[in-house]
Amino acid sequence: MTLQQEIVGNAMQMAVVNLNPGQTVYCEAGKFLFKTTNVTMETRLGGSSSGGQQQGAGGAGGSGMGGMLRQAMGTAMQVGQRALAGESLAFQYFTSQGGEGTVGFAGVLPGEMRALELDGTRAWFAEKDAFVAAESSVQFGIAFQGGRTGMSGGEGFVLEKFTGHGTVIIAGAGNFIDLNPADFGGRIEVDTGCLVAFEEGVQYGVQRIGGLNRQGLMNAVFGGEGLSLATLEGNGRVILQSLTIESLAKALKKAQGGDKQGPTGGMFSTHAG
Repeated sequence: MTLQQEIVGNAMQMAVVNLNPGQTVYCEAGKFLFKTTNVTMETRLGGSSSGGQQQGAGGAGGSGMGGMLRQAMGTAMQVGQRALAGESLAFQYFTSQGGEGTVGFAGVLPGEMRALELDGTRAWFAEKDAFVAAESSVQFGIAFQGGRTGMSGGEGFVLEKFTGHGTVIIAGAGNFIDLNPADFGGRIEVDTGCLVAFEEGVQYGVQRIGGLNRQGLMNAVFGGEGLSLATLEGNGRVILQSLTIESLAKALKKAQGGDKQGPTGGMFSTHAG
């Protein structure tokens, strides 16, 4: 069943979700806005992926102490993954009771939102904190991509992964643009902070900008991109955002007088605090 939702607003969008009787949607803690009184709210540790597996195990004779132990271990694994990735440990689940209900969600930064429809054939990957809400039939997981170079790639190394059937809502900063690497010779290179989400089938990686030579150091010190770029190859949808969290943080810090830099930027900052 497709989630009935509408994304409204401009600079700071929100998603208004209409639930059928008994239908459930879950969100990351901190992204709930409002609900009608007939919608119940329950906070749980771990994601929908563990919840779906637990129900399946119970139906196949996984009840009793063994089933409870497997359930506890599954939840602990989910919580451990999310803690390692720096994600929120809890999800909030909303279910409409006795009729149709309405729930509102939003991201945490000024920007756009997007509803992605999963048909079970392709997973979607998203940057950390992009997830807002999803139907209970969508499984949430954590993926580590980029290999050793990914550790220096910033936002892209730890990714959120969505599988299953149904609607998942994501959010980003600034405006979105949709691209397909296949339309640009099969490969594009982007600032690691600009990536919002991409379909399974698109290969993600991180590469250094040049070598440890004069031009490479010029790029790192004066170019504002650091030493790495994200690479996306293949045929599939890619969603980029026009505003990075890092650039927003720098702008706010500068506006507050806390980023007194010299002409070369942050590497030679004159701020001592």
